[in-house]
Amino acid sequence: MQNLKNKNTSFIHKIIENFFKKNKKKTLHTRFPPDPNGYLHIGHAKSLCINFGLAQQYHGKCNLRFDDTNPNIQHNKYITKIKKDILWLGFKWNKKTKYSSTYFNKIYKYAIELIKKNLAYVDKLKKHEIRSYRGTLTKPGTNSPYRNQTIEENLLLFKNMMLGNFSEGTVCLRAKINMQSPCIIMRDPILYRIKFVKHNKTKKKWCIYPTYDFAHCISDAIENITHSLCTLEFQDNQKLYNWILKNITIINHPKQYEYSRLNLEYCTLSKRKIKILITNNIIKKWDDPRLPTIAGLRKRGYTASSIRNFCHKLGITKQNNLIQMSSLESCIRKELNITTYRTMSILEPIKIVICNMYHKFQEKINVLNHPKNSQLGTQNIIFSNILYIEKTDFQEKPKKKYYRLTLGKTIKLKYSYILTAHSIKKNHNNKITKIFCTFHKVQNNKKYSIIHWISIQDTIPAEFRIYNYLFTTKTPSTKKNLLSHINPESKIKKFGFINKNIIKNLEIYRYQFERIGYFITDKKTYNKKKIIFHQIVTLKENWNK
Repeated sequence: MQNLKNKNTSFIHKIIENFFKKNKKKTLHTRFPPDPNGYLHIGHAKSLCINFGLAQQYHGKCNLRFDDTNPNIQHNKYITKIKKDILWLGFKWNKKTKYSSTYFNKIYKYAIELIKKNLAYVDKLKKHEIRSYRGTLTKPGTNSPYRNQTIEENLLLFKNMMLGNFSEGTVCLRAKINMQSPCIIMRDPILYRIKFVKHNKTKKKWCIYPTYDFAHCISDAIENITHSLCTLEFQDNQKLYNWILKNITIINHPKQYEYSRLNLEYCTLSKRKIKILITNNIIKKWDDPRLPTIAGLRKRGYTASSIRNFCHKLGITKQNNLIQMSSLESCIRKELNITTYRTMSILEPIKIVICNMYHKFQEKINVLNHPKNSQLGTQNIIFSNILYIEKTDFQEKPKKKYYRLTLGKTIKLKYSYILTAHSIKKNHNNKITKIFCTFHKVQNNKKYSIIHWISIQDTIPAEFRIYNYLFTTKTPSTKKNLLSHINPESKIKKFGFINKNIIKNLEIYRYQFERIGYFITDKKTYNKKKIIFHQIVTLKENWNK
């Protein structure tokens, strides 16, 4: 979507501008119609930015309407989560929340109207027979043997459907359009089906439910929607959308327009496939930080503004593209670079012992919380004779072009002094447990490699959760066996230390751990004995991918 502050150049903006030229007194009215069968994801965020953003830009309205045409007792659970995500992203819907089920009485009457016009019939073909009769892209469909029933017969059959006198799956109501149509969706699509399932809103009042295609356009018309915006996979559905509204006595005829859906590499945005991941214990919940759900991104530390900015950068086009993950990551990285406090942490600690320093010696070093923003204040860090550094910042037998600490080499501790390693201690497994060093207070003009550190007297233990891509392939949704492409290193736990200063700033949750990346405190598990940090994003693109 175009940034609202910039010139409007997308094809949707041009459509709306032309709409106002012809209808000067009308108000733009859009809607966001999620199916409450799962959490919202980054693709929904794009739709939210388009529908709510355009309504805001043109001083119009945007409805939140849940498409609850498929009865499910879990609707309430998802409705609550969806509302939370929308509000968190910074959007507010027009008046009260709406539901397709509110219009079931009216939709039922419009179905009867189509039957009376001989434009709908009750079909007794089984599901597999309907699919077979429908034909293929290269083969036209065949008329159902029940297509030519009289209007009276169809009215009676439909009434019996409504009364629950048929078993589930034995009959359905179909539109009578054209079984020879090159557009498969126009080959007598199903309008109503039987489901003996308790509905979240209507309870047991109905045992027949309209399909999405039948209910959606009618709901739009009832709500006076002017522009029904959806993704390109509904392009063929537009023909049915228009056919239904044309053939029932409803005043308003909204127009449907399609734009490209969001496809993000290394992700699946399919709710069905996310449920497969949960069922197979690949992830536990919809808010797993490795998922591109709004809840998952929020838990990982993404801000609402970074997600909105990402959606604005994408633009509104009809061209389907696979969007690089780095595009999303750059939005949050750019924001955090400006707003987050800097501090030092050690994810994989190894101990440094400074031999030429009195063991009780301590020195306080005052450093800025942000190198380019003095208004964020300063913090004191402690320098002492025992420190922790990252295990990767020392190599006993250094590889070529290794510029960090090794025996006989001198480096600089960030914000502090020059350090030279002269010996090491190993355990019975031949692993290094201590590095013995000498520090030098005298500074010179020579340039040294810089590493970060924490004094043992200035630490609190912490758990760090490092996230990589959940899948090993850029396009997991295209693979037949989704589970065979799971990245075994998509979540890595490390146990190290953070600076005590973090405890003093409980209201701050996002930090840049210097030389490592951006992290957020897990609010649910936070206490002084156990602190968990989720990695938001690395400092540089694909640093640990």
